[in-house]
Amino acid sequence: MKPKTKNFDSLLKKEIKEKNFKAEYDALANEFTLAKEIIKLRKKRHLTQKDLALKIGTSQPAIARLESGNYRNLSLSFINKLAKALDAEPVIHLKSKNI
Repeated sequence: MKPKTKNFDSLLKKEIKEKNFKAEYDALANEFTLAKEIIKLRKKRHLTQKDLALKIGTSQPAIARLESGNYRNLSLSFINKLAKALDAEPVIHLKSKNI
């Protein structure tokens, strides 16, 4: 019998109810949002992680880290390469926390 799998959204909906999980998730929300956008665009372009890595001159494990939301110190140059390879346009902005 095949094990039942859960999709990310249904699992997140359940876990977000936990106070500690929600605080950690909120702290990483931007990373997760970017990761989900990259995965969506990569799949839409029918690219594997390896294909994308070759297009931008990096390694497949680097793309895997990026898609996990666990990639630190992204440069604008890297984001621009990524956007070009995915036929996308980066939109970067800062929003005040006080407004």
